[in-house]
Amino acid sequence: MVVGESQSLLRVRGPLEFRCLLDSKDVSLLQKEISTTFQKLHSQLKSEACALMACDSPIIIWPNRGFHATPGEITPDMLCDDIHQWILSDEEENTGMRSAKKKNKKGSTTTVIDIRLMTEVTQPGPLPAPILCKKSQKAHFLSTTLPMDCVVSTTCKDSIKHAFGALLEGLIHQLHDMEKVMLQHTKGTTVLVPEPMHFLLPEPKGLVTAVFPSGVADSQLETLRKELHQQFDLPEDWPYFRRVSAYRFPNETYKDGYLRNPHRVLTHPSLDQGKVNLVRGIYSYHHYMQDHIDDNGWGCAYRSLQTICSWFKQQGYVERSVPTHREIQQALVDVGDKEPSFVGSRQWIGSIEVQNVLNQSLGVTSKIMFVSQGSELASKGRELTNHFLSEGTPVMIGGGVLAHTILGVAWSETTGQIRYLILDPHYTGAEDLGVITDKGWCGWKGPDFWDQTAYYNLCLPQRPKGI
Repeated sequence: MVVGESQSLLRVRGPLEFRCLLDSKDVSLLQKEISTTFQKLHSQLKSEACALMACDSPIIIWPNRGFHATPGEITPDMLCDDIHQWILSDEEENTGMRSAKKKNKKGSTTTVIDIRLMTEVTQPGPLPAPILCKKSQKAHFLSTTLPMDCVVSTTCKDSIKHAFGALLEGLIHQLHDMEKVMLQHTKGTTVLVPEPMHFLLPEPKGLVTAVFPSGVADSQLETLRKELHQQFDLPEDWPYFRRVSAYRFPNETYKDGYLRNPHRVLTHPSLDQGKVNLVRGIYSYHHYMQDHIDDNGWGCAYRSLQTICSWFKQQGYVERSVPTHREIQQALVDVGDKEPSFVGSRQWIGSIEVQNVLNQSLGVTSKIMFVSQGSELASKGRELTNHFLSEGTPVMIGGGVLAHTILGVAWSETTGQIRYLILDPHYTGAEDLGVITDKGWCGWKGPDFWDQTAYYNLCLPQRPKGI
């Protein structure tokens, strides 16, 4: 499924209780018992007791009961887009008033409808008398919760019946994947709980779900990732399926407070026969005055370096946190580039220092592009295009007393026209996406953005090739 314009993601989550009596040490019998338990869960999903409830709304749908739904106005042919009118915001819940469709925040073209997986525990009519049985034996009883998490993408033309049917099919398929993972990672009576995660792949594949064994580090799952790359016909030089690369839904926020990928809300420039090539993956926007540090006037290159480091962390290439100003300075002392007195100072750094810190702290190599004067940057379209095509990493550019981050380039090989996508670390305000993009702190710039007579050095980080 592809996450595109004017789409809704239906995301169903809920627990399925996995209870299994492992009364044998024979591996084949244990696996058979696990598979039998999964068959029972499949039957549970296919039973009339299975129900899907749209969160923050009165909508409940029983997909296996002839598409029975409540309230009565919900019909199978109703469009998914109409679900929004039934969903109440927190404010509306307090007032008891229902509004029309929710408006998205700037840049969000995809909305998420959260759905809860439920199972009726009672049936209508008289209940039979309970029957109790007691059996004494020594056995290993396994009880855990399977965290079901399934997503389907819908358009305004999709019916509720079609979408909820796809959700149910997705849940059933996810159970198959969970069974496979659990059987592969069962050792004796120790079972690892399967963990579903979502990943946004290049178009046309879009959003897909993969199941991982919880508690197993990414470094031990390379074989599984290779299988996924083969399944989805992906190249083996980019880490599409590392946990840190999991898709972040539009209604999920980052707890660290940094904005991610503010450039995504921008409109690309239109150049005659021009092509746009951008940074790949996720990065955090680091700028002046963050982290309770007043670096206004001297810390722009530090902030650009932090943005680059965040990119390597959020693609899963490194595990260490984004370095602080002091840690950056200490790395330069450790590598022999600066004297010990440099630590704690307010001295500037440039592209060469950024290259040294990336190598010292992250083990990342970089290429340096030297430009004797800013007017020459207009002729560097091919080099920058090749960088974003092959590496996809943010580029730090320093010249004079200023440093910026280049996130992409629009370039016409025919006419030579060029535009640069700039992330400006000199911003001192709050993490307001509208202000940052409307005021050009993240935006497309022409060749006249650079001082035409100043020299510039560009640091082009090289990413590791692997999954």
